[in-house]
Amino acid sequence: MAILESAVDSRAAVYAANVDAMKLALDEFRGIEQRVLERAQGKAPTYAKRGFMSPRERLSQLLDAGAPFLELSSLCGYMQDQDKDGSFAGGSVIAGIGYIEGTRCVIMIDDFLTKGGIITRLGGDKRMRMQNISMREKLPLVTLAQSGGGNLTTAGETFGPSGEIFANQCRLSAAGIPQITVVHGSATAGGAYQPGLSDYIVMIRRQSTVYLAGPPLLKAATGEIATDEEIGGAEMHAEIAGTADYLAENDADGIRIARDIVRKLGWGAAPQPDHYAEPLCARDELLGVVPADPKTPYDVREIIARVADGSDFLDFKPEYDAGTVCGHIEIKGQPCGVIGNNGPITANGAAKAGQFIQLCEQSATPLLFLHNTTGFIVGTESERAGIIKHGSKLIQAVTNSKTPKISVVVGGSYGAGNYAMCGRGMGPRFMFAWPRSVVSVMGPPQAGQVMRQVWQAQMQKAGDVDESELDGRERMVVEAMEAQSHALANTARVWDDALIDPRDTRDIVAFVLSVCREADQREVQPNTFGIARL
Repeated sequence: MAILESAVDSRAAVYAANVDAMKLALDEFRGIEQRVLERAQGKAPTYAKRGFMSPRERLSQLLDAGAPFLELSSLCGYMQDQDKDGSFAGGSVIAGIGYIEGTRCVIMIDDFLTKGGIITRLGGDKRMRMQNISMREKLPLVTLAQSGGGNLTTAGETFGPSGEIFANQCRLSAAGIPQITVVHGSATAGGAYQPGLSDYIVMIRRQSTVYLAGPPLLKAATGEIATDEEIGGAEMHAEIAGTADYLAENDADGIRIARDIVRKLGWGAAPQPDHYAEPLCARDELLGVVPADPKTPYDVREIIARVADGSDFLDFKPEYDAGTVCGHIEIKGQPCGVIGNNGPITANGAAKAGQFIQLCEQSATPLLFLHNTTGFIVGTESERAGIIKHGSKLIQAVTNSKTPKISVVVGGSYGAGNYAMCGRGMGPRFMFAWPRSVVSVMGPPQAGQVMRQVWQAQMQKAGDVDESELDGRERMVVEAMEAQSHALANTARVWDDALIDPRDTRDIVAFVLSVCREADQREVQPNTFGIARL
């Protein structure tokens, strides 16, 4: 065994400052989540009088008591597009991975208490991400539907690609991934196809309505006058149209039926390792191991020591390149290769990481990437060492490796270094970020300096260099880059699956590693067109 020994002094003033900075960032994003929840719960009593459970109550009823639930993209849409006050955070859907009757499932619950549950552009991206997780990880998809449908004020911009949500449903069914939908309210027009394309549909008597055209549109289009129940009530769909497979009496009964369906699937879950050693270093110290000043170096092994079973880390080629750290660990009994950064990626570091990825591919060992890099090192010496050649091979290895890849952005992740460390574009199975992390094409100060030089050259050609104007322009670039690259902005655009408390890193990575392992062991029964409701 190769036990890591920590050099962190948890009594030092600099450590306390690091902890304070991280807690401040944690409080910020947890506060946003809490405000959205409080706004929603403030409306719950009105709906309760009509027999509707709140979205969070539905989630509680759906999940196995005491079992873990990993909520994903809780800040989707925050301060983006039309969200001026942060109230759209979450994309009007509660989503994640949890256990239903002992079976791990992807879960989506329309948050009808937030803006009526209307689907924004980024809310649609979040839903498609959940579908992609369901497909890739071979997990049943359970939806509790009660949404206002697409946002009509922006439909002109999003309608074209919005059909991909429905196309994904077709692909899931054809791939043999069960989809279960409980319709808790009204599903109109395009929204009617979400339950219609599910494999199992539960509707609620005198509460669910599903139709292509409601009474006002029907009258305007054809002159026909009919009630909600006559056009698309739950009893009509259960007894006459055959759209509903199960008829429930109320919200709770609909959720009970959904749980029964999952139990009857016989999907099960892979057994989990139950014998492993806890890290020798305290997990709470993860709050302070990353310096508050991003320019201050630290050893990524300090993070590994607080994530790995027994703080046991088999360092791969430690003498060959100090800036890129590779090695083998176990996380809650599950083997895992880890790649982290102690600096920019050199040609040797890229070659080392590329070789390590191939070794993990050979042994089917999952990979964990801990991002904190300014990117590939630049300069004459670096170019002569073949940084482009070796960097390209690393990116190829990251992209083409079929072993499960998990990314956690713990610090900065800049430029092509983000690609080399398996950023969102390279298709990690799951990606998370710490709340003080940054993802950007380059550092804001560097971007400002680059643009300043460009503008200065233009002014020199014109024969009039205005330094004060250059100062203002440079400042605008820096401010714009900072606004677009911090953790809240990135998670709002679904560039990761969630912001996480650093102290939860081990538990969350272990959870998704087991999701990936279960998926890779499971055989599904695909068909050609998906399940047809005949």
